Formats: sequence, structure tokens, C-alpha cells
Amino acid sequence: MHVQMFCDGGSRGNPGVAGSGSVVYGPDGETLAEVAYVVGKKSSNNVAEYYGLIRGLEAAAELGATRVDVSMDSKLVVEQMTGRWKIKHPDMQKLAREARDLAKQFEKVTYAWVPRAKNKKADELSNVAMDAAAEDGTPRILEASTPSRRNSASDLATSAGASSAEEKAEFSRGKGTHQTASPSHWAGQDAPRTRFVLLRHGQTAHSAERRYSGTSDPELTEVGQAQARRAATTLATMGKVDVIVTSPQRRARQTAAACAEALGVPEDAIEVVEDFRELDFGAFEGLTRQEAQERDPDAFGAWEASASEKPPSGESLAQLHRRVTRARLMVQKAHEGKTVLVVTHMTPIKSVIRQALGTGAETFRHIFLDLASVSVVEFYGDFGVVRTFNDVAHHRQPAS
Repeated sequence: MHVQMFCDGGSRGNPGVAGSGSVVYGPDGETLAEVAYVVGKKSSNNVAEYYGLIRGLEAAAELGATRVDVSMDSKLVVEQMTGRWKIKHPDMQKLAREARDLAKQFEKVTYAWVPRAKNKKADELSNVAMDAAAEDGTPRILEASTPSRRNSASDLATSAGASSAEEKAEFSRGKGTHQTASPSHWAGQDAPRTRFVLLRHGQTAHSAERRYSGTSDPELTEVGQAQARRAATTLATMGKVDVIVTSPQRRARQTAAACAEALGVPEDAIEVVEDFRELDFGAFEGLTRQEAQERDPDAFGAWEASASEKPPSGESLAQLHRRVTRARLMVQKAHEGKTVLVVTHMTPIKSVIRQALGTGAETFRHIFLDLASVSVVEFYGDFGVVRTFNDVAHHRQPAS
């Protein structure tokens, strides 16, 4: 099997907390494996980049690949692995030998430099690993990011039509209906399905006035409370919810409480996950878009133009995406195979949808979510599927 592998690594401090990311793509561009690896508390960028290469080659070997085309935005590692540049540092010499030993098991391995903009997913994974390294620098592969092993040479024959027992039963019950099969069937996935029902909170005074509302903590208006109740009533008809998770902010917690009542879940059983909070808009908090533009046109323009830029004293979309990815992985690990209702905000929901789609930061600009809207995303290991997006049917008034 001929695969493409993108890898990256980084260090905050150089040397500092370090992590690497690797992504392996199949012959048709499908994602076969994603690996986020914690390098340690005090390593350099180049060491982390080598670990991205090593962990990626390991994942490719585990998948049964015979040829690997490696792409990296590290000119140094690419030139050293091709033999065009000498390796002087002892740490790098050791890592290069390890990478070359791994490469020997394939029929062919090629190395190519790519600009950073074309290595976004590996960069994203390395940042997830660096976030984990800041908390615990023990070198390790983050569990939720290990290879899915789907479509590997050894299990293509057995897993192509596999799905969980629950999904098989659902399909059996649904014969003759709109169902054709589960996403796991068509994707050749046998990992358990973890379903995320994503509910945006109801209206607040800020949302009614179209103001940026991130760190501030407005409560639901009367309209927002009614929206939350309608959404909750609809959710109660959509099937079993095993867990309710909420952002710590009041508007989300109030919406989650309405859902708990409708679903018959004790309110004290709701899990609060800090990293599902809304984006920190910094100096633009509480302003309308026009007011923010007028207050600081240069900063506003830079922020709108790039996911890596942040408002003054605020948070970038890239930073939010990393923490929400971390939160989703944590919840998925804790409740694998369950249905989880996540009550949160516009931007975190966009992040989870982006994770399921496997797309870049431009996704944030091209999707929109209404107040108290419902979206449904499923993850089978690291493979994501969007099932429902921005459903607001429960807010439509019946015809008179």
C-alpha cells in the first residue's frame, strides 16, 4: 500500500515543552492514522520534528504500508534524511538512525519539503501534544490520537463491512426505511461510535444585540429560556442521551439545565468542561462588529484575516481549536460508545464540526449556527462524520 505521511514537531521555548504530530493518508486521500506524541518538557524544535517523522513511520508500518511519501515543513530534517546535509548534533544523529532503521522495512520512502500552510493537520496535532506536555511531560502517544488501523492490509478483509453491535441492530430494525447502513460500514470502521449532540445556548442580551460574547457571562433572556425549552423538548424525542456536558458559562449551563429536566437527568449530574467555553474576544468583548472595527481597525483586520491572529488581549481561533480538540478527545475517551449532549457556544461547535470534517481553519468562516440549534457529529475512533447541522426546526411556528 502506497501512503502519504505529513509530520511536524514543535517546542515552546526551544528548548521547552515539545510535541509532534503525524498524519498518514491512504491511496485515495483518506485519513488512516493521526498521532500526537508528547516529546517532553525540555526538547528542541528539531528533536520534536524528528519524533514526528519516527512516530509517523511507525504508524505507516503498523498499517501495512509498502511505500511512504513523507512531507515536512522542516527543511533541516528533509535535507538530513536525504543525505544532502550532514548531521552534527549527537541527539539528531541518534534520531536519524532510528528513522532510517524504520524506513528500511518499506520498499521505498521519499522525503519532500512543503510550506507550513500545507502541513496544517500535523501542526495541529503537534500543538495538541505540546498542550499535553505542558501538563505532563512524560513522553507518550496520546491515546485518542493513535492509528485507527482501519483499511490496514491485515484487516481490510474482515473490517470493511464491520460496525458496532448496536449499529448493526439499528440497521436491522431500520430495513425498508431511509437507512442504508451506518457510516462505520461505508468507512470500513469498527471502532465504537461516540455521538456528540451539539446544542448552542439560547438567546442572551449580547446575542440579541449582535455583540461579541466570549468571557462575559450574560444569562438567558426570556426568549432564550423559551428557545432552550423547545430544544430540550426536541432532544427528548431524539433517543437516549447518556451524558450531558456543558461549558462553564451561565448561558450554556442554563440551557443544559433545561435539557436535563426534559431528559430526566439530575442537574447535579451535568459535567462542566472548562475547555468548551466560548472564544475569548479580548478587547472586542461586548462590542458589535462595527464598534470593534472602529476601535482598532488594524488589529480587527489582522484577526479576521488569520486563524492564528488574536484580538488584543484575546484568543485566536487556532488556540480555541486546540483546546476544544483536547476537550472532545477527553470526553470521547471517558464516554466512548455513548451519546453525549454538549451544550456550548458557536465557535466550539464549529471546532468540533471541523474536527469531524478533517478540514482547515477556513471552516470557521464558512459555517454558521443559529441560537439553540442542534448539530450531530459522530466519531469512530479518529474518524468523524457530520450527521446533522444547525437544525432549528423546533423553533418554527406551526402554520395557522
